[in-house]
Amino acid sequence: MGQTLEFFCFIALLGLASGGPALAADPPKEGSYDYTACWSGANNVITFSKTHTASSFEMTGTTRSNPPDGMFDKNTFRCVGMNASLDGKFAGSTVCETVDVDGDKRLAYFSLASDGSLTRENVSGTGKYEDMKASGTVHPLGPFPIVKAGTFQDCNHQTGTYKLK
Repeated sequence: MGQTLEFFCFIALLGLASGGPALAADPPKEGSYDYTACWSGANNVITFSKTHTASSFEMTGTTRSNPPDGMFDKNTFRCVGMNASLDGKFAGSTVCETVDVDGDKRLAYFSLASDGSLTRENVSGTGKYEDMKASGTVHPLGPFPIVKAGTFQDCNHQTGTYKLK
């Protein structure tokens, strides 16, 4: 279940941090992004058997763009979600809120299907993120060691494009 949780948390961050630039001026209406997202969280796990597990989790994290002060720099985010692995079929859902340095927010919903496919929906945004579109790739930088039972930590590198309204 630990790998399932890490996988889903990692995937959930695919679009999560594409929520906001760290620029005081208005960002370009469209362009590319390159940043690293890192997070940590706590989980509650039910291990009914080797083939029946479930967990809920909450995590928080930050982003740092490359180069600094670029698109999506210094965003913070939080997510809550749950995962289940039942006889080899995976399911999960996560809701994430991202806040940028200007206070603009983005809300995203992620759903993990039993075949491992992920659906991301940008539910809502405030300020510059109303009707924002983004796509990209995620490269994991972990896994990292678990520092305390019931917690997880990880980072990923994300690149892609965005288009603001």
